[in-house]
Amino acid sequence: MDLLKKINIGIVCYPTFGGSGVVATELGKALAKEGHKVHFITYNQPSRLDFLNENLFYHEVEFRSYPLFEYPPYELALASKMVSVVKNEKLDLLHVHYAIPHASAAYMAKQILKSQGIYIPVVTTLHGTDITLVGRDASYEPVVTFSINQSDGVTSVSRDLKKETYEFFDIQKHIEVIPNFIDLEKFKKQKKDHFKKAICPNGEMLIVHTSNFRKVKRVDDVIHIFGNLHKEIPSKLLMIGDGPERNMVEQRSREMGISDDVRFLGKLEAVEEVLSVADLFLMPSEKESFGLAALEAMACEVPVISTNTGGLPELQVQGVTGFMSNVGDVEDMTRKALFILDKNNLPSFKINALKRAQEFDITNILPRYETYYQQILELSAQPTTN
Repeated sequence: MDLLKKINIGIVCYPTFGGSGVVATELGKALAKEGHKVHFITYNQPSRLDFLNENLFYHEVEFRSYPLFEYPPYELALASKMVSVVKNEKLDLLHVHYAIPHASAAYMAKQILKSQGIYIPVVTTLHGTDITLVGRDASYEPVVTFSINQSDGVTSVSRDLKKETYEFFDIQKHIEVIPNFIDLEKFKKQKKDHFKKAICPNGEMLIVHTSNFRKVKRVDDVIHIFGNLHKEIPSKLLMIGDGPERNMVEQRSREMGISDDVRFLGKLEAVEEVLSVADLFLMPSEKESFGLAALEAMACEVPVISTNTGGLPELQVQGVTGFMSNVGDVEDMTRKALFILDKNNLPSFKINALKRAQEFDITNILPRYETYYQQILELSAQPTTN
């Protein structure tokens, strides 16, 4: 990386546990380690921004509510903050994660700065629901389309998301696919035998699911798959995360008589500690643009049962790292889960899961972002014919 110019980058993201926020934060931290200066611009300190080094900075977007506004105008406050940070910190580039409202706010900031003789290129990364769900809403679609087309560079986390973006929006820009990544220094199997013994005192198989418990995650399928497994083999289920479907699935586990072997842990910072003792990860989602939670499990040597939708076939290797089934096919997922959990099969699936995860190590993916930034900066420096 020494051959590449060190860049002063502004990263705009949601500061939450969601995939886009996690990826943006981990990317920024890795860039800072490589000597780039990274400025996070958002309304709260990102959840995984757990250290500050000399190259890492955080700028809080403050926005107030006035009687005139029914809702605080976050997009305007964000655009103003971007203008301030670009000018005061002399940024080279803005990288916004999640199209709404970050790409449109970046366009506004870019135009304000342009009027002051400052040009700032903008890279927009598409993560999933900003395209597949929110962006398709008729009230947002024109802004999403315009903002993406006005970006200097556009990336997506999977080929499937790139395809969907072109399919549902009139996008004229080239979309570069740069997949999500994993920090194998953080996500790796740890010696947590005492933890496994506490949860599975009689040597039960430990099944894990992590999500935001929205309908698209099909957490009801998780409970039904586990219910089927529970009838066949001694097993326990850990449900990590929280969201609108949690109460429903808690009730479902009670109705099925398996609640004593299902634990709801809520949101966890150190999810890798739980994954270190897991035997199988369930991801029966209706849609996953990439499947970051599955990659985190694989990095901790946990095979995955998932659906075959979205970007998951780009991550999973059928019959090697786990298995994929059609959405809603609980019986097929159960059969494949039982095959993996057979003591003669499980060790090789664990080894294969880790091998596949290593391909997505941040040390392999980070250079692709650095190279892409350089390309955008070089193109932006060229005189235009307009």
